[in-house]
Amino acid sequence: MTTAPSTNPFRVFSNREYSLYFGGQLISQVGTWMQQIALSWLTYKLTNSAVLLAVVGVSSQLPSLLIMPFAGVMGDRFNRHRIVVLTQVSAMIQAALLAYLTITHQVAVWHLIGLGIMMGVITAFDMPVRSAFVINMVKKKEDLPAAIAMNSSLMNVSRLLGPAVAGFVVAALGEGMCFLINALSYVAVIAALMFIHGDFEPKGKGSNRGVLSELKEGVAYAMKTTPIRAVILLMAIFGFGGMSYAMLMPVFVKQIGGNANTLGYLSSASAFGSVLGTAVLATRKSVIGMGRWIVASSFVYSIALFAFAFATSFWLALPVLVILGAAMMLQMGCCNTILQSVVEEDKRGRVMSLFTMAFMGTVPLGTLVGATIANHFGFQCMILVCATYCLVVATVFASHMPRFRRESKSVYVERGLLEAQEELDVITKPAA
Repeated sequence: MTTAPSTNPFRVFSNREYSLYFGGQLISQVGTWMQQIALSWLTYKLTNSAVLLAVVGVSSQLPSLLIMPFAGVMGDRFNRHRIVVLTQVSAMIQAALLAYLTITHQVAVWHLIGLGIMMGVITAFDMPVRSAFVINMVKKKEDLPAAIAMNSSLMNVSRLLGPAVAGFVVAALGEGMCFLINALSYVAVIAALMFIHGDFEPKGKGSNRGVLSELKEGVAYAMKTTPIRAVILLMAIFGFGGMSYAMLMPVFVKQIGGNANTLGYLSSASAFGSVLGTAVLATRKSVIGMGRWIVASSFVYSIALFAFAFATSFWLALPVLVILGAAMMLQMGCCNTILQSVVEEDKRGRVMSLFTMAFMGTVPLGTLVGATIANHFGFQCMILVCATYCLVVATVFASHMPRFRRESKSVYVERGLLEAQEELDVITKPAA
């Protein structure tokens, strides 16, 4: 008789390597979110322009659209542990440069754009390789949902703490101190990585084929595998119009008469919702049924975005942002879990790069469009347009779910996620 997988998400901490990684990343991610809040506030303070605020934000994300697919090939060719160490050291240097320029009062908008591009290149290599690297530390397949949920909780707990702390630090010591704290926080994760040991050589290492050939193979594999194709397309299309509000939050804060502390609290509210979503996701035993969760969370997110358009004060916005954070976390977490569960190991780096690129590549483009709308018609109008767009995308995706279920059956059985085709037929049957 097979023992049912535990629903305790903390079971992944029995793995020494994963525990070291988690601890180091928690400290580093708090610093990262402090930097993001301070950077957006500094940008809007210097420019008072929604478009320039979007441009600075886009500068750190758009490189992902161009570089990340090739970074995924590198993750399937070379030692992932070494790549992650290199990206963390590079990110520490970027934060230190930003801190120096700000503290010495030399910082200008072109510095923020240039350093943003530098961070975008680093992130393009870091995110897909780090996602594949973390999964390499999880030895038991049944622990995969818990590991992905704990990774999400790591990001969201840091999102909860980082912005709130950043608000106080900016008010008391200035934005430069947030950047300096972030640079120092990388010491923790680099030290943790030095103590992590294991076999992190990807199965794709040693290939004599060209980078473009391997990239083409990865794209073809992702597009022909229905569960992978479905979640990547959803992230790309939904992300285009779904996250503009987050990057343009300083505009809303200024409209309601807030300051850096206000921005920090509102960002933490969204993170608190994400933590709640993570807690729900962490109790899942398998990926079966997560398609319905994706559809439900997409609709909840769209409706909450409509509500945010009518939030004209801090206290009205606070609960709406909690719901937005929870819904987005459930959507992204379920998509990530499905993808990680079905992808073949020798293609994991390339597929994760496509997944990350799908979201990070389209969000900045959508933000530029959103900033243009906000400049001409106001922030609330921009939110209404984004909410309508997300609702349309959710409706179209929901209408295709029955076909996705049918086409995914053989993949789930092949990956050993279920023992029999008949059992899958029952579990994936649409709810009445």
